[in-house]
Amino acid sequence: MTVTIYDVAREAGVSMATVSRVVNNNPNVKPQTRKKVFEAIERLGYRPNAVARGLASKKTTTVGVVIPDISNSIFSEVARGIEDIANMYHYNIILCNADKRKEKEIRVINTLLEKQVDGLLFMGGTVTEEHVQAFRTSTVPIVLCGTRDDKDQFPSVDIDHEAAAFDAVNLLIGQGHSKIGMISGTLQDPANGYSRYQGYKKALEQAGLSVSEDLVRIGNYRYESGYDVMKYFLQLSDRPTAIFAATDEMAIGAIHAIQDEGLRVPEDISVISVDNIRMASMVRPLLTTVAQPMYDIGAVSMRLLTKLMNKENVEMSKVLLSHEIIQRKSVAHV
Repeated sequence: MTVTIYDVAREAGVSMATVSRVVNNNPNVKPQTRKKVFEAIERLGYRPNAVARGLASKKTTTVGVVIPDISNSIFSEVARGIEDIANMYHYNIILCNADKRKEKEIRVINTLLEKQVDGLLFMGGTVTEEHVQAFRTSTVPIVLCGTRDDKDQFPSVDIDHEAAAFDAVNLLIGQGHSKIGMISGTLQDPANGYSRYQGYKKALEQAGLSVSEDLVRIGNYRYESGYDVMKYFLQLSDRPTAIFAATDEMAIGAIHAIQDEGLRVPEDISVISVDNIRMASMVRPLLTTVAQPMYDIGAVSMRLLTKLMNKENVEMSKVLLSHEIIQRKSVAHV
């Protein structure tokens, strides 16, 4: 049979209120009484009911995390940062994969809110009007992690994606490249898609180079789309000498497409991207990329959420972390 708080109180010879205070670390309990209660708990094998405690305190010490694609390695490092800070502040994580489907994301958000989580982290993905409507029904804090909404209505932690893309393309221009193709994410994604495209465009324009729509193709952030788009670029009569891919995974797909055609990276075509996933240092040639501080994005997002949940003073609700170019072996002078 399930051991209840009543059983513990009877075993220890104290009131149920006293047991409750001990379980919830209330300091207003005498040491000898606390010892008696803990001994009774150990003898009976009592485990406090987290749901009941949550109802009493109006806190569940749980945080919901919506991850767009659990198979994408970039999100595992973000999740690790979230988990480490959550543990530090004694929160438990409910991690939900949404398979990059908007309908599932909305359903997961609503389910987590119904589960009475104390806060919600929305990790990556496009924030649509449907997302905004779901967020607005929330009575608990929400932080956008590695993304943002286009009107900056919600607290967020991210990098400056436009600046990251600008720096990547500028490096190619500095190596003498003037015909630079882009494998972009969807332009409906304000962070990873549209902003990185704007950075690409801005770098070309500032260098006095024309932006050709024939040299911009949309991928879905994954390896296969990078491979397929690169195949398109390779069949052009005047093909690009360099490629900027919006993600490392698409860049690796592009490298393999180039190699499958008997061409070399970077001798024939240079490739650069954004993210710095682990595979970037495993592929050959080693991929030059703009590193996102993925662990820090997760950790800072969780810390911001803890402040909001505990009504602490928040100096900045829109946090932009710095990026860094990691120069490896996939870019060469033209």
